[in-house]
Amino acid sequence: MKTKIGLSALAVVLLYACSSTPKPTVAPEATVVKKELTPELAEGKNLYEGSCGKCHQLYKSSSYNAEEWKPIVARMQKKARLSDEQGMKIYNYLTSGAE
Repeated sequence: MKTKIGLSALAVVLLYACSSTPKPTVAPEATVVKKELTPELAEGKNLYEGSCGKCHQLYKSSSYNAEEWKPIVARMQKKARLSDEQGMKIYNYLTSGAE
């Protein structure tokens, strides 16, 4: 009886050891669609790089979401002495997803 149990256990261990292990599935990489810069977005980018980049390092537009950019742009617009129109162009560029 002990021999049968031992052989059965050995057979189970051998079958388990020889079985193939499933490979983890890898999710396909997300396709990044780059948005093309319209003239207004290009102007916003130029304002962002020229006005904001004079004083400090620039963040990527993807660093913050649209709601997070609102107070940042409003605060920095005043410091940089930009018009509301210029501030809006910068905000539109930052929230457009264009790089």
